[in-house]
Amino acid sequence: MAKWTPKHEAPEPLEGPVVATITGGTILWFALFLVQLPFYGWFADRDLSWWVWTCAAGGGLGLIGIWYVRKRDAAIRRHAATNGLH
Repeated sequence: MAKWTPKHEAPEPLEGPVVATITGGTILWFALFLVQLPFYGWFADRDLSWWVWTCAAGGGLGLIGIWYVRKRDAAIRRHAATNGLH
């Protein structure tokens, strides 16, 4: 079997307001959780309660994501400051 080799270089990673994006997504997951919570019985009767818990898990993982991207952003800024970059 032949080894696959790329035909072109990988594109640069996209940079942008990463912290704001993750925070917005986390807020959205928690909002969806809170909106569905009063209807938990309806979801449970139809064996769809996983929808509610998926939103809760998304919000919880989003909190971890916010912590991670804030640390990453701070590390990038520290690296740029010590190396004389913008």
